[in-house]
Amino acid sequence: MTDGMNSPLSLSELESYFSDDYFHFDEIIHPAETSERQVGAIWELLSLAPGNSVLDLGCGYGRIANRLAIKGARVAGLDISPALLKKAKLDAAQSGVDVEYVLGDMRSLPWRDQFDAAFLWYTSFGCFDDADNERVLCEAASSLRDGGRLLIDSTNPFAALCHDWPVYRLVQRNDDLRFDVWENDALTGRRHCEKILVRNGSVARMHFSYRQYGFAEYDRMLRNVGFRAVEAYGEEGRAFTSYDPRLLVVARK
Repeated sequence: MTDGMNSPLSLSELESYFSDDYFHFDEIIHPAETSERQVGAIWELLSLAPGNSVLDLGCGYGRIANRLAIKGARVAGLDISPALLKKAKLDAAQSGVDVEYVLGDMRSLPWRDQFDAAFLWYTSFGCFDDADNERVLCEAASSLRDGGRLLIDSTNPFAALCHDWPVYRLVQRNDDLRFDVWENDALTGRRHCEKILVRNGSVARMHFSYRQYGFAEYDRMLRNVGFRAVEAYGEEGRAFTSYDPRLLVVARK
């Protein structure tokens, strides 16, 4: 693996990755019933009630944020992608909900002591190097009121290494194809994905990577930025096991 692939992506590379192509195929990966189930899990894990204020960091095209707003939460979403935020706003308008969508960098948030809860869903956390990833957690903590909760959804690195992933995945939408090749780097702790897209007769390649953390690392980082209780769950909130493909972390400020 090259040094370039081991390096975190820049903001421009992240913006390019989370483009209209991402939305085009993600609708197949996350159909409505999957999103509804995940929203239910988030609602329970964060102990939400109608009227609670919630921040979706890395909100993408709003598939979670808008559904939380429909359930009665007061929601704000932040993302680096203008293309995905445009779709999020359009969907919110069509759904009749008011969500505050902000274009920005999760390492520098405009809110302080404002939210009852915040979350980073579907591996929105870990795109940067270790120092900047911890900075994201610090900013998330600062955005929360005392007693606020933070939820992080990530891959479980123990399961990934034990099962010796790479994973190959083919996603098809009509005549368009996306081929994903995942690989774990045990030396850097990063997980890499090469994507080959065939859309409208054109072929493109994209690269994405993120840092995988175990629960002990999450516990240390979160307590360092002011959280006082940290718990682990499995996929969509079930009891965690070492072999669960997902690691969900809930921390209370």
